[in-house]
Amino acid sequence: MELHVERDVLFPAEPDEVWEALTDPERLEEWFATEVELDPRPGGEGVFRWADGEERRAVVREAEPEERLVLDWDDGGEVVLELEEVEGGTRVHVTETSPDFAAALELHALAWAPVH
Repeated sequence: MELHVERDVLFPAEPDEVWEALTDPERLEEWFATEVELDPRPGGEGVFRWADGEERRAVVREAEPEERLVLDWDDGGEVVLELEEVEGGTRVHVTETSPDFAAALELHALAWAPVH
């Protein structure tokens, strides 16, 4: 059964900071996965590893800096992140579709906080 999750998350940071947290491997390692390799350009590949040994691979389908990032997971799922500057920060609209709901990006998103 395919699962579809949508959520809006508001971050108290500018779009460029949020974009960096979503695309810079070192920043991703702070809040999402234990070890990250990511080339955040269309066609770029990503590898996400967690402490429990789980590994997920993705290919970047779309990357519009500070606006939109789309990853296609190797299990057939996808995640779409759309950034919008709003009063008080940046709203990220997350849409994730996964045939096998594993470590969903949206579930980890609330753990991220900007570094000042």
